Amino acid sequence: MFRCLVYYSKLKVEKSPHFVDFKKIKYSRYLGGYCRKVVDIGMVKPIVKDVFFLNQKSEMASEGDGQVVVDILDTLKANEKGCVGLAANMIGVKKRIIAINMGMINVAMINPVITKKSGAYETEEGCLSLVGVRKTTRYEEIEVEYLDQNFVAKKNKYRGWIAQIIQHEVDHCNGIVI
Repeated sequence: MFRCLVYYSKLKVEKSPHFVDFKKIKYSRYLGGYCRKVVDIGMVKPIVKDVFFLNQKSEMASEGDGQVVVDILDTLKANEKGCVGLAANMIGVKKRIIAINMGMINVAMINPVITKKSGAYETEEGCLSLVGVRKTTRYEEIEVEYLDQNFVAKKNKYRGWIAQIIQHEVDHCNGIVI
């Protein structure tokens, strides 16, 4: 028997090393009905470098923005050698959606809000949308409220490098470019 799995935004069939791309499939009976719900196939988007666009505040995202979530995760995966996080405005969409590389996996956060922060420090950061590095203030520990990829409310604490990435991407959502 074969069973289909969602792997990033592609459909992977177990016992096969290949990805099967199905466009705009919501539910599938492929291979005898063993497929789970599948979202539209994502697309790797070009990175926006227009500072005027990036300086605009993003709007709240809704469940209708699910395709943006898929696209931002695909774009982060495609840029993983030089990028650890993306905000939706970096792919040309003014919505409060970010994607973060957390080591082995990429995680999407929808409408993220930093509710607590502590342990301020000075650092330098680069950005895929800009050339060079710039000084900025970040916090060692933060607490974030957001919706996950399935639009379920979450509240988590982050520290260190992951906290720094989240702060950088939330700044993008707020129209702040370092």
